[in-house]
Amino acid sequence: MNRPKHGGNPSWAATVAGCPPSLILDFSASISPLGPPSTALAAIKLHIDNLTNYPNPDYPELCQAIAAHHQIPARWVLPGNGAAELLTWAGWEFSKLNTTLLPTPAFGDYWRSLQTFGTRIIPRSMMMDDGEIGDLDFALRHLPTEIPHSLGLIVNNPHNPTGQIWSKETILAYLSEFDLVLVDESFMDFLPPTEQQSLIPFVAQYSNLVILRSLTKFYSLPGLRLGYCIGHPDRLRRWKNWRDPWPVNSLAAAAAIAVLGDTEFERSTWDWLAEARSGLFDGLKQIAGLHPYPGAANFILVRSDRSVTELQTKLLEQHQILIRDCISFPELGDRFFRVAVRTLSENDRLLTALRSVN
Repeated sequence: MNRPKHGGNPSWAATVAGCPPSLILDFSASISPLGPPSTALAAIKLHIDNLTNYPNPDYPELCQAIAAHHQIPARWVLPGNGAAELLTWAGWEFSKLNTTLLPTPAFGDYWRSLQTFGTRIIPRSMMMDDGEIGDLDFALRHLPTEIPHSLGLIVNNPHNPTGQIWSKETILAYLSEFDLVLVDESFMDFLPPTEQQSLIPFVAQYSNLVILRSLTKFYSLPGLRLGYCIGHPDRLRRWKNWRDPWPVNSLAAAAAIAVLGDTEFERSTWDWLAEARSGLFDGLKQIAGLHPYPGAANFILVRSDRSVTELQTKLLEQHQILIRDCISFPELGDRFFRVAVRTLSENDRLLTALRSVN
């Protein structure tokens, strides 16, 4: 079995660890350990009889629930079969432009989406000469002047894999420079409302702006495959006409409607993450040879003084723990890894294992 390019592959990890996949403690996938919420499970059970019917291809109840959650009109919402499906249609639009800029390191599925349709991509590295990681302004400090028109931009906020959060003002300053800007806010839910830097309130002002969201990470529902985007209704109608009908199954839609109203789960997640992330960051910082980067999401990027491939293998063989190597991010390579923030006891287990093998 080949080394995975993404996190969340306990089957591969189990072949290295020599144990069943169920025994792998997975820190490679940035999924909340608190879910799925009971409201999601109850909604799935309640709507199980809907499996005998096709869902409404317009998903009016789901669109209205998402719209109410963000206080926007429902016509500005398009649900999808995970954020990845909607990213595909964004890739088709980007391919019609002259060039698309991609700050790197970048989530691998951006490359998949853009390259599928032959988009001309200009990577804009965030890496500085001293090997440290810069920010969005550093990556976009000199916009290309040799390209006369039709520029695209993909921004991830909070950024994956660094965890950086950029202010609304930072991103808004670039909107006039591009014909299409996709802001992937898949991890924004992990910030309390007072700390979020979402551009959703600005979509009506900028027809070139599209916001991508995921419901699978915060609510721990990756198997249901559910995401949505927010953008100008004309653009969303085009995307809807391009894709297959019924992309969201009826149980996923029911679960999404339920969790979007689950304010208790939201509060418990924000309370858990603030304590758990702080403790994990401090613990990593105290281990010799490890250099964690502060971030706003439910994961932490770590620079290592030793080979991460070697470290990953030892953690699997000796402790059945899987961390996310960053080999698939060319700018980071074998000296960086990423770990999800999990429960306090699981985080302690990871720290103990890292101290023993480092």
